[in-house]
Amino acid sequence: MLETISRLKNNLEDVKSFEARTGGDYFLKCVSRIYKNYQKILDKNKALDFDDLLLKTAFLLKNNPNIRKQLNEQYKYLMVDEYQDTNHAQYQIARGLSSEHGNICVTGDPDQSIYGWRGADIGNILAFERDWPEATIIKLEENFRSLPAILQTADRLIVANKDRKAKSLVPVHKGDAQITVECVEDEQAEASFICAHVNSLLKSGAAPNEIAIFYRVNSMSRAIEESFVINNIPYQIVRGIEFYNRKEIKDILAYLRLLINPFDNQAFTRVVNIPARGIGNTTVSKLESFAAFNNISVYQAAKDCDKMDTLSKSTQLKLKVFVKMIEGFETDKNGPSAVVMERVFKETGMYESLKSEAAEEDYSKAAPIDNVYELINSAKRFDEQQGGGLVDFIQHIALFSDTDAYDSRSGKVSLMTLHCAKGLEFDNVIIAGLEQGLLPHERSVESPRELEEERRLFFVGITRAKKNLCVTLCRYRTIHGQLMRTIRSQFLFEAGLEATEIESKEIVEEKDGPDYDYTDSQLPNVGFEEGQLVSHVKFGIGRIRKIHNLGADSVVEVYFKNGMVKQLMLKYANLTIVE
Repeated sequence: MLETISRLKNNLEDVKSFEARTGGDYFLKCVSRIYKNYQKILDKNKALDFDDLLLKTAFLLKNNPNIRKQLNEQYKYLMVDEYQDTNHAQYQIARGLSSEHGNICVTGDPDQSIYGWRGADIGNILAFERDWPEATIIKLEENFRSLPAILQTADRLIVANKDRKAKSLVPVHKGDAQITVECVEDEQAEASFICAHVNSLLKSGAAPNEIAIFYRVNSMSRAIEESFVINNIPYQIVRGIEFYNRKEIKDILAYLRLLINPFDNQAFTRVVNIPARGIGNTTVSKLESFAAFNNISVYQAAKDCDKMDTLSKSTQLKLKVFVKMIEGFETDKNGPSAVVMERVFKETGMYESLKSEAAEEDYSKAAPIDNVYELINSAKRFDEQQGGGLVDFIQHIALFSDTDAYDSRSGKVSLMTLHCAKGLEFDNVIIAGLEQGLLPHERSVESPRELEEERRLFFVGITRAKKNLCVTLCRYRTIHGQLMRTIRSQFLFEAGLEATEIESKEIVEEKDGPDYDYTDSQLPNVGFEEGQLVSHVKFGIGRIRKIHNLGADSVVEVYFKNGMVKQLMLKYANLTIVE
């Protein structure tokens, strides 16, 4: 639901405009009601979410010509980086900020647009010449990162996309890149191979921080991590914003948010009883009711608790102690963020509470304390580099991206999703899981637009490699708890990575387990052509759109009349040609 609301805001649909177009659609009415209540809560908390920052700025530029003119006079030249990842709201902001003078310079690569799932519109960069017809287009085709063979592989892959600007990557560096493709039995064998490959690189002199393993989904890291632990290979997981989803991090940040904004009701209700101080849910509910009736914040209600005859004297005392503690932090809130953060951690009782949990249970429970100190250290670095205070640090966190979590000085091998890899580079890159359903992801196969984004995602992964590229895939993989026979990714064929090394390294022995996305019957790979009408026992009549000739494992892409698009292994699909 939050994703739906985010998309509405990115498309500049506020509550009123969306409500007007819901009609009789039940689902849209539900979304509209939730959207409306969500905005009311934000307003009560005097808060904006990230999408509001864009929506309200775009509306301001559109509806207030004086401010638009003032900003155009103040900023004579507008430059936008990563333009391929802008959404509609950002597009309108860029137009508004350059509408008077027309001085705009954007940089971007349509082949690296990989955030459509969160609102980015590749059409913004593809239609740039239409929006600014007098613009000069400069193609930056020289590549200072990767060796020729790696760029050639990327070029062969990406030309299959239709929504792109034609260009070819020209390598500046010369030399022979090592590109290997390894097909193994299952994810355990894949993890073992990756581990052995990494060990080989390390023994040959490669630095650990110049080795990275990419995968499509986070769940793929588990087997690799286990193998690394067994083999004592130091590694870091780059998971970006997931760090900020940990309970202890949310707790201390909620204290800081309340200190900055006393109207933040969510922050108050989160921390008023953390650690436990005898202020339960019943008390919080009474505070919320009192606050709503008097049109004040819940924190203000806690300040005025002696006016509430529904609260006992002991409860009022506990609330007054809490309020006095928060007020005590105000002397430091305009100073360095790390200072007030450490005070909050110690003086609220959070530190002692987490320390007690660690002592009572096991050593692994010490991790939350380490996490909070990592946040404090991050604040110290921010204070030193930016010179800002607590408000600046909280705003910095709000705009945090996945790539910001990467530590290039860690001296460890990096594991991350392909989305996290954007903007990074490594001498040696391993990309795991090149199978239909993983890369491309199963959600994309029925949408040509989403399939192109998956292809761009693989392109991004390939072009992170400077010297060596290794790709892995499995014949069998556990999917949703079941061992499945996989189909090689069509991207291997498109990138010219269907080399004989794959065939020679496959395990010939068959396993018991259901097949993935095709039937059990077999049919020789003869007589089928692109464009033919065919019949499938389950999916009905369809037309062959493409055949990926992979020898015995050829894959056929069929558009069926019922609207489905399926990738089927030809020898198992039992297709019948329709005369």
